[in-house]
Formats: sequence, structure tokens, C-alpha cells
Amino acid sequence: MEQTIRHTVFYNHPPADVWEYLTKPELVEQWLMKSDIQPVLGHEFSFTTKPLPQFNFDGIMKCRVIEVVPIKKLVYTWQGGMNGAVTLDSMVEWTLTEKNGGTELLLEHTGFNEVSAVAFGPMNEGWRRNINKISELLDQKNGNTNA
Repeated sequence: MEQTIRHTVFYNHPPADVWEYLTKPELVEQWLMKSDIQPVLGHEFSFTTKPLPQFNFDGIMKCRVIEVVPIKKLVYTWQGGMNGAVTLDSMVEWTLTEKNGGTELLLEHTGFNEVSAVAFGPMNEGWRRNINKISELLDQKNGNTNA
């Protein structure tokens, strides 16, 4: 049975500002991990972080952008494992909706099957924690702008 990570967060910031934190490598690194992401259809990129052998993860997520609607939607594949063996073959989808003077962000990470189920719990909590950092970073950025 496939499981899905799904989180919805509201930011008191416009979609264009939130979009930057999903698509600019130097900003993504502040809340998630180092990457060479670009919001360009077909772009292949990686996320890199500390290896977690207990989860059969070498610290490298290989990704490919499969859908881009600027400032509204970004979808990419998300594959990871250990020593070239893929144990998680999934998809990450970000949907931004302008709402109440800010942005509602929906994250859906799909593709967790029985092989990758061990990663589901830690990744679910990790996504929740990390996407909340975006709000803090946007608040700091605005604070610095108004200072």
C-alpha cells in the first residue's frame, strides 16, 4: 500500500516570495539541503546531505523536474538509496495558492511503498519541520528589508 506525505502551510507572504524558497538553490539550502535545483522542465539535479545508513540512504537524492507552472506549481522526481541502488523512487509536488493576502503551500510527496516505508515516518516529520523554516526565513528577510 502506497503512502503519501501531505502538508499544507500558510505563509503571510506573496507566492512569488515563497516560490523563490522552492526554486533558488541558495535559498533551498537554508531550509532543506544543498541542491542545484532550477525550475526548468527536464532539469536534472541533486539534493545532498549527511548519509543515513540506518535508512539505506547515502545522502544523495537524484531529481528531475517534470512540471513547472511558475509561481504556482513545481513537481520533481525524488530518488534515493545507497551505492546506486534506488530504495525510494518517489515524486514531490509543490502547489502554491494565493489566499488571504498570503500563500497556501501544499506539499505532496508520493511513492512510498513497502520497500521505502521505513523512510516515511522520518521524512514526514522532516518535511513538516523544514517547510515551517520557510516562514521564519521569509519573516527574517522582510524584517531586514524594513530595517
